[in-house]
Amino acid sequence: MKRYFIQHRNLDIHITEWGAYSDSVIFCLHGLGSTSLSFIEVAEELKEHYRIISIDAPGHGKTSPFENEKDYEMDKMADWINEVTVLLEIDSFYFLSHSWGSFVALYYAAKYPKRVRNSILIDGGYQGKRHSNQSVEEEVDFYNKDFEQVWESWEDFLALVKSETLNWNPIKMEAAKDLCLYKDNRYYWHARGSTAGHIIRAMHKDEAEDIYHKLDGSILLLKATLPHSMEESRNKTAALFKELTRGEVKSIPETTHLLHWDRPETVVREIRNRWK
Repeated sequence: MKRYFIQHRNLDIHITEWGAYSDSVIFCLHGLGSTSLSFIEVAEELKEHYRIISIDAPGHGKTSPFENEKDYEMDKMADWINEVTVLLEIDSFYFLSHSWGSFVALYYAAKYPKRVRNSILIDGGYQGKRHSNQSVEEEVDFYNKDFEQVWESWEDFLALVKSETLNWNPIKMEAAKDLCLYKDNRYYWHARGSTAGHIIRAMHKDEAEDIYHKLDGSILLLKATLPHSMEESRNKTAALFKELTRGEVKSIPETTHLLHWDRPETVVREIRNRWK
């Protein structure tokens, strides 16, 4: 694993990479509040056969935030991702994404279809905001408070990270450290509430459902099943996703939204089966 920076549009963009330069590229985009190490377990399993490139999105990890909040809008994010892949000299790639990253991945695939060889979405890209029971302001307020939390000790911060997955192991410790900002003897999320708010507003403005018909039908959505209280709404929007994209949906039993942390072996198996 190597980590490095590239510069573009006055941003320092932090990138994590595994594998050999000559291998087929899997480009990874994490969810809201995560970092490029979100995919560490999957990448470690696949690095002998693929070149895996995972980025810290703007305002996440060690990548600078956008100065203009409108740059977080989906169409603009797709253009930014394309510019980054061009800088990295990637002609075409497989797209692996989680949560918010999957919404961006869909917009990218719709706008630059010839560059995407295939896509796997990890519990993302199908939970449209028009099906939410929260207003944009209510959701922005929630995420702002969530991302501005403060912890007095590393142990308290780590306990929260551990609680979000059903399958904790030592390799996840590197990803957990990446999520933390230590300042003035306190522990914070690396991503700030302002970044979260810009992204939530963008997701309310740009509905992936409106571009489903532009996609090629080869997309795989791996859908979480926990908590059970969300299953009805997830099934409803996943069925709409399947109908309009003509893609495939697989429900992965006993998994949370962090499906690739709960069951990394499932993601690895799907990649090996589909992206030979």
